[in-house]
Amino acid sequence: MKLLELTTETDGATVRLVLTGELDIAGAARVEQELERIEREAPATLVLDLRELAFMDSTGLRVIVAADERAREQERRLVVVRGSATVQRIIEMTRLHERLEIVDDPAAVEAG
Repeated sequence: MKLLELTTETDGATVRLVLTGELDIAGAARVEQELERIEREAPATLVLDLRELAFMDSTGLRVIVAADERAREQERRLVVVRGSATVQRIIEMTRLHERLEIVDDPAAVEAG
């Protein structure tokens, strides 16, 4: 089991949060805290990069849904970079992929 690691990168009006390891109940609070910190900076676009995430449970899904709701309320853009097959499967099983903006590569995200 790999512990959750967070990396935040800023490029103009876009902030990318890279999640590595496992997003479950043990790490959800850390992700929430970092998302709230980022949101206080008011980026136009927040990119949640799941490519290095090995596992995500329903707690992780709730974190993403809550971040999406806040982005919509604040008229900001939330983009999710597609995760591993395991992570993507839970997103698709819950039909969350129909609600989220999902891309394969963070380089494809344009600010604004």
